Amino acid sequence: MKPLHVVTPLWESSALSALANKQVFLKMDALQPVGSFKIRGMGAACQKHVEAGARHLVCSSGGNAGYAVAYAGRRLGARVTVVVPETASERSRAMIRSEGGEVEEHGKVWDISHAYACELAKDEASAYVHPFDDPTVWNGHASIIDEVVETGVRPGAVVVSVGGGGLLCGVLEGMHRAGWDDVPVVAAETDGAASLEASLSAGRLVTLDSITSIATTLGARAVATECLSWANRRSITPWTMTDREAVEACLRFADDHRVLVEHACGAALAAVYRGASPLEHVDSVLVIVCGGAGVSLELLDSWSKQVGL
Repeated sequence: MKPLHVVTPLWESSALSALANKQVFLKMDALQPVGSFKIRGMGAACQKHVEAGARHLVCSSGGNAGYAVAYAGRRLGARVTVVVPETASERSRAMIRSEGGEVEEHGKVWDISHAYACELAKDEASAYVHPFDDPTVWNGHASIIDEVVETGVRPGAVVVSVGGGGLLCGVLEGMHRAGWDDVPVVAAETDGAASLEASLSAGRLVTLDSITSIATTLGARAVATECLSWANRRSITPWTMTDREAVEACLRFADDHRVLVEHACGAALAAVYRGASPLEHVDSVLVIVCGGAGVSLELLDSWSKQVGL
């Protein structure tokens, strides 16, 4: 079955290369049909379940994953239910519905929505599509690196935003099969959503008490345990910045490249815009521009005001 994602361009950024004094490559997954990288892994998981006989796909996500599953379900002819927490924006709900997905609100936080969605998916005609903790999802996301390899680019470091860790696991899987195990990875998070940094510091999986960052699509209170397994095998450096710095990066990126991205994606971009120390001694950088459907001019303006820009 043909993948539901598209091959996205790899840009060499003149603006960021000049700023960082090194080559900066941008893998532009903001240009996926659903606006984010999520269609890679979620699409692969949805196809697997439908091929196995599922007629009803269930996901728990108030953002990009739910939207990607709704899109995949429409393309595959399957019914989709997306369980969202109370914090899910009206924009996200509307986007899910625009692809034919049913939206159910349950719980104040994602963890509660997740447990309820798992219950909904227990009948034999249904399948639960986890938004980040699934090997099929990671393998789908790994195609990002496969596409970079095909261009002949081999960066000195890779920068990726981290929420639940699904994208990170996929990028690491792709790097491993490309023979890039010696290429360091900078894992970008925002203050108030830095569950990976907390886990790496503690040497064990840490669940945050709450998410206080406005970058809600980075809002997993704990990352997938596979992230820690990777950290035991290769170099992953957490890099945390403020919401203000992430939103500022989104604004600068819009000016430099004429593309809107969510503040969650801005976290990765901020590592380059603000000269993160782990990138000082490499000659080139690959940034995964993961995108995000939950952005608009109005929302970007609202985030700017929230963080005092």
